[in-house]
Amino acid sequence: MTQVLAFDVYGTLIDTLGVLTELEQRLGALDKAALAPEFSRRWRDKQLEYSFRRGLMGGYVPFSQCTEEALVFTDRALQAGLSETDRAHLMQAYARLPAFADVAGALRRLSEAGVTCVAFSNGTGQAVEGLLEQAGIRDHFETVISADEVKRFKPDPAVYAHLRYRLESEPGDTWLVSSNPFDVIGARHAGLHAAWVRRSAEAPFDPWGIDPDLTVGDLATLAERLG
Repeated sequence: MTQVLAFDVYGTLIDTLGVLTELEQRLGALDKAALAPEFSRRWRDKQLEYSFRRGLMGGYVPFSQCTEEALVFTDRALQAGLSETDRAHLMQAYARLPAFADVAGALRRLSEAGVTCVAFSNGTGQAVEGLLEQAGIRDHFETVISADEVKRFKPDPAVYAHLRYRLESEPGDTWLVSSNPFDVIGARHAGLHAAWVRRSAEAPFDPWGIDPDLTVGDLATLAERLG
């Protein structure tokens, strides 16, 4: 079959730091704008931690709930003093995050080369569809595959098995593309190929002895290598 690339969404296609402007405005009104970069980083880290913990507990909730609970925790941890209105606006901003600048061109090149691309995310199908639409990149994907369909979170092997089930693909034809090392390791552990998009030169990879098949600095390079 045609080679399939399954793209992680948050942090790979979509820039989660895109919420920084809204954070600066909300925190600026509280004379705490300097907290915004640290707040953004902690919010993202706690969001992932909550998904991992809920996965281990067998206590699945939609990824958006992990995001909102992580927002509340970060607000408390940094004593930022956000109001319910502030938090509601920040959650709305999270649904309007921008795509990285290299995404549209790389996806276009892959499509022209006959590569099938799908979006593959811990986010619900509805949330991811809306996010990709507003970012102007939905048309580049054949479909959206969500971990919500099996009520698990990546890197649970069941999520990668579900990806292959949906695609009716063989491991050798299926690539996971992600900027998140935990996702790359999860895919490789499940028998898939995986490409790590190392968007920061300072980003380390986990020393587990499970390495990506391919490491690139951006999606343009990925398109050159796999397109």
